[in-house]
Amino acid sequence: MRILISLVSSSTSTGLHLLSVSRRLHTKISPFSTLIGLKPPPAMATSEDSLRRSLAEKQSSIESQGNTVRALKAANAEKATVDEAIEKLNALKLDKSVMEKQLQAAVNGNGPDGSINKEAFRQAVVNTLERRLFYIPSFKIYRGVAGLYDYGPPGCAVKSNVLSFWRQHFVLEENMLEVDCPCVTPEAVLKASGHVDKFTDLMVKDEKTGTCYRADHLLKDFCNEKIQKDLSISAEKAAELKHVLAMLDDLSAEELGAKIKEYGITAPDTKNPLSDPYPFNLMFQTSIGPSGLSPGYMRPETAQGIFVNFKDLYYYNGNKLPFAAAQIGQAFRNEISPRQGLLRVREFTLAEIEHFVDPEYKSHPKYSEVADLEFLMFPREQQISAQSAKKIQLGEAVSKGIVNNETLGYFIGRVYLFLTRLGIDKDRLRFRQHLAKEMAHYAADCWDAEIESSYGWIECVGIADRSAYDLHAHTEKSGVPLVAHEKFSEPKEVEKLVIAPVKKELGLAFKGNQKKVVEALEAMNEKEALDMKASLETKGVVEFYVCTLGENVTIKKNMVSISKEKKKEHQRTFTPSVIEPSFGIGRIIYCLYEHSFYMRPSKAGDEQLNVFRFPPLVAPIKCTVFPLVQNQQYENVAKIISKSLTAAGISHKIDITGTSIGKRYARTDELGVPFAITVDSISSVTIRERDSKDQIRVDVEEAAPVMKSVTDGHRTWADVWGSFPHHSSGSAED
Repeated sequence: MRILISLVSSSTSTGLHLLSVSRRLHTKISPFSTLIGLKPPPAMATSEDSLRRSLAEKQSSIESQGNTVRALKAANAEKATVDEAIEKLNALKLDKSVMEKQLQAAVNGNGPDGSINKEAFRQAVVNTLERRLFYIPSFKIYRGVAGLYDYGPPGCAVKSNVLSFWRQHFVLEENMLEVDCPCVTPEAVLKASGHVDKFTDLMVKDEKTGTCYRADHLLKDFCNEKIQKDLSISAEKAAELKHVLAMLDDLSAEELGAKIKEYGITAPDTKNPLSDPYPFNLMFQTSIGPSGLSPGYMRPETAQGIFVNFKDLYYYNGNKLPFAAAQIGQAFRNEISPRQGLLRVREFTLAEIEHFVDPEYKSHPKYSEVADLEFLMFPREQQISAQSAKKIQLGEAVSKGIVNNETLGYFIGRVYLFLTRLGIDKDRLRFRQHLAKEMAHYAADCWDAEIESSYGWIECVGIADRSAYDLHAHTEKSGVPLVAHEKFSEPKEVEKLVIAPVKKELGLAFKGNQKKVVEALEAMNEKEALDMKASLETKGVVEFYVCTLGENVTIKKNMVSISKEKKKEHQRTFTPSVIEPSFGIGRIIYCLYEHSFYMRPSKAGDEQLNVFRFPPLVAPIKCTVFPLVQNQQYENVAKIISKSLTAAGISHKIDITGTSIGKRYARTDELGVPFAITVDSISSVTIRERDSKDQIRVDVEEAAPVMKSVTDGHRTWADVWGSFPHHSSGSAED
């Protein structure tokens, strides 16, 4: 419920005083993280570089003055001269100490007045979240398992509200087709998608103990540690380390290993040498059925369930493009070294969209609705040249080719609106474009929505134009064409590849497997077919892999006819491209927790009270109902209001304990409850808004309708404030 001021150093009283929230309605409350320096000013990097250079110059002056003092002593100079030189040396050391503190504050995110830093802020947030049961480590009584967490009642409610808004904002708005597919996936599906071979992170091992670490995390931790704690490194070295951090995702295994060796990075726990980086597959493997002969995996993403169902979804949609399918579900990744709470876990909730579109027509009919949005974007050119993200109008980014196409741009804009309406600070949200090596070879363009937290910039949403890769891959491996059709108004003459399996000969050769061989032959792309034709003409036979059989078969010249013919077509057949926004729900929720958290002093000023300023949209409980004092008539009114709120579908909590009203307000503020209804008469009640602490008075019958209007977003608190009498909270408030 409360956090004692002793959690913060005694020098923070001035800074913490700034956290008191204005009681006036229209005063914006700054997030606690902003006030403690989590959002550095634009000039911070320049300031840090300048401080490092000045510190290096000061150290040089100290060494020079130290030499002067030693020389004077060696020459038996007069005491007054030696004392003067020593006094000058001490003054230089004092200046250096002040500069070191300034530099430490600049790199660690401490407030200018000494207020608490990122780590202390994060600990305050996490302590509150765990104590109020937003989430806790799974299997806690058995000491837990790294990377697994349970959501408690308020955490479940926040998650449910976020997912509900996601459905409203995307599925309903875009008329998407929602599906729900199994978590257990056969190996053949993930073999086709590339996950079995390539879904890896680079790992290193302690060469003596065998303990495993994720290679890029070790390099990242080393660079951050040097930048934040080694005040002696030069501005040039700090710039080099920052460039390594910026390019981290673009490093190959060889480059990553070379950097680990160059910097002398060893195993964190034992300081033993590390192996070279090597790939580790992140999927949890299992077997389907008791025989163990049908291998499978716990899905690492939900997307493949949508891709393999494309043919049926396309038919359901009336054989029309574009259309989008969506899925919310659990995904599983066997992280090498899970850490950072909800940000890197082994089981998590994904919400994914696959928007299928004609690769020749990637415009979007609703693009104009988002084209004027302006927000922080971080194109790859700015990353490579060590620049910062800057505000760019989305329409300009698309028109200049920074964003590949309108449909991709449209979803970037919709993601921005989704996150900011949840309560993510727009000034701590950026869209970063993937670097060349970071992006899959088949992708046309990829962007990540990254949210700044106390851990740094966290990737929370990926928005990728995956081209036609996935449908091509599943068509090739399954033998089932996952294609779309465009009907022509008039027939067109085209040169067409014709693959004509001779079913009689194939039946004689392959008997019961004839159908699988025929489907595989018909699914060949043009290059594969022409290569087969050339081999058959020169050798008469060719080895051909049939994925549904899992083996090579021998195809003879009399079994298939391959030719190019000119023919009139009434429709065009093509494989659609897909634009994929993929949302890490747990990461978004954690960042929302940090962006919503702040502290304010109690009325007595002896404690700091925790508050989550969740918008009503995502708050775990929309309002509370309190009788002011223990009084049967007041309790009866509270129960009547509670029934009305339940009938209106408003989540609420009724508290008829004898605890002081101030303490009850503080308890619910810490849960992020936006409104409190206090029963202090039998005819009317007060409604208190959490952040301003302002109150209005309404009739008992109006309480539920007012709550319904503001929690549903039909009215704002400002609207309500202007429509009802104001109420002074008096001495009862906090």
